[in-house]
Amino acid sequence: MIAMKAFLILEDGTVFAGTSIGAQKDVISEIVFNTSMTGYLEVLTDPSYAGQAVVMTYPLIGNYGICYEDMESERPWPDGYIVRELSRLPSNFRSEASIQEFLIKYDIPGIAGIDTRALTKLLREKGTMNGMITVNEQYCLEEILPKLKSYRTGKVVEKVTCKAPYTLPGTGKRVALLDLGAKNNIAKSLNQRGCQVTVYPAFTSAEEILAARPDGIMLSNGPGDPKECASIIEELKKLYDSDIPIFAICLGHQLMALANGADTHKMKYGHRGGNHPVKDIKTNRVYISSQNHGYVVDTEKMDPSIAEVAFVNVNDGTVEGLRYLNKNIFTVQFHPEACPGPQDSASLFDQFISMMEVTA
Repeated sequence: MIAMKAFLILEDGTVFAGTSIGAQKDVISEIVFNTSMTGYLEVLTDPSYAGQAVVMTYPLIGNYGICYEDMESERPWPDGYIVRELSRLPSNFRSEASIQEFLIKYDIPGIAGIDTRALTKLLREKGTMNGMITVNEQYCLEEILPKLKSYRTGKVVEKVTCKAPYTLPGTGKRVALLDLGAKNNIAKSLNQRGCQVTVYPAFTSAEEILAARPDGIMLSNGPGDPKECASIIEELKKLYDSDIPIFAICLGHQLMALANGADTHKMKYGHRGGNHPVKDIKTNRVYISSQNHGYVVDTEKMDPSIAEVAFVNVNDGTVEGLRYLNKNIFTVQFHPEACPGPQDSASLFDQFISMMEVTA
């Protein structure tokens, strides 16, 4: 079988030529890179990638195949997938399909055989760019570039959130999890600690959540610009006032900060991978963390009596967590549920359970 040519065209006019993988169709998306060495299935099924096409910096992807049990949501979310080399013959006793079959099944186009190192360096130097994956060898740059520059990810939270509440039974504390694009392992991490977890759609009212009288509230990760979530932010203000313990991750962390007077801005190229060091300000302990975000919290405008910075990124000093003063609320930018890892900060779930026990 002769591989079909494919092209990745960036909004600055740079073109990478390679071979088509997955679905053979054109797509325009925001191009971001992930530095994880393992966990490509978890990356593909992380709802936070909705509206983006992912470049994997690790050079060989797909060598251990696809195990559907390891998916972090019911389906993959990226618009496109970009790799150096795609393994066509996976070797793993748990594998149920090749990554090529997986991409075709879910209609995700991609490109292989390009210099992902050069592409990643370009994105680091110029910042995240929009791009097009196309199999059309007669593409016209003059027609494509304006389309790339006008592309926006839009309101993607409504695309990825669950459609109706559901519950994971447990005999311990009752946790309300607001699904902003939650990875499965957030609910699992709580459930494994005995919690009964009720998952609510992102646009559920604070009144409905509070009426269920949960012992704690969890705000999940999710995709897109946090400032697009204006109606959710208004509901979070009510949850903040409730005095119920709250733990928030990633987008949930950003939205709680916006609800309390902080600001957010888009990063040059974001943090995406399983190797980001974050420091706990109180203990000086450094955790290696899993991350996936393109926006970060600015605390300059936040009243210092409301919250203090709890974690910072060791590489660039950005805010990685907040501890709210006189409230049982703490939030982190990184992913303590990880999956596939690292598991350094999983104990934050235990801290959340301890908060619920103290306030019971």
